Amino acid sequence: MRRKFMVIFLIFSLILTLAACAALQPNEGNINDIEKNDADNTVENKGNTESTNTDNGKQNSVPDDKDDALQEGEEYFKSIIEDRATNVLTAIKNYDMEKLADAVHPDKGVRFSPYAYVDVDKDLVFTAEEVKNLAADTKTYLWGYYDGSGEPINLSFSDYYKRFIYDADFLNAEQVGYNEALGHGNTINNSFDVYENSIIVEYHFSGFDPQYVGMDWRSLRLVFEKKDDAWYLVGIIHDEWTI
Repeated sequence: MRRKFMVIFLIFSLILTLAACAALQPNEGNINDIEKNDADNTVENKGNTESTNTDNGKQNSVPDDKDDALQEGEEYFKSIIEDRATNVLTAIKNYDMEKLADAVHPDKGVRFSPYAYVDVDKDLVFTAEEVKNLAADTKTYLWGYYDGSGEPINLSFSDYYKRFIYDADFLNAEQVGYNEALGHGNTINNSFDVYENSIIVEYHFSGFDPQYVGMDWRSLRLVFEKKDDAWYLVGIIHDEWTI
């Protein structure tokens, strides 16, 4: 009887031992689940980090200084300069040189170009103080050379104004472009190269007499550059069809 009892006791002890060992074994399924979750979280976090970095990269690509007009679109140029340009053009139309002088760049003055190509060596430049006196100035100046003939453009300011500035009612122009070239002729338009970091407002008529099929188009471009917190006039460019 005692021997039978000992056998039962040993079997029972063995069962307890096996049960204890099983309890001590790690749950591989749970570990695999945790590792999978950790891996998924790592990938997700990495994706979020890359997304954040990408977003930051896009934000950094946008200039912090909104005054860097060359980085913006035409509507932004318009919002900056439309009123200023209209006031300047109104002064030009009214032949109000004193008011025009107030808009002239205090350091660079204003350059007059009879055609699209801006000749930085030969086109005449006037200071703001000189512009004030142009209305009464009867002196003859060499403004450049006529397209086609190559003859010198020897005119007083008033005559130059009639031929190469306000030779059409640009205040009521058919089209207005902000840093957008509207008139295209045979003469190279180098204004955006000469006037870097500027806003160029172009007032354009596509033509007047149907018999010329648009060859009588006209444009007047006003060039503005920024100094401190104000935009000043630095160039007045006349453009038309050229040979």
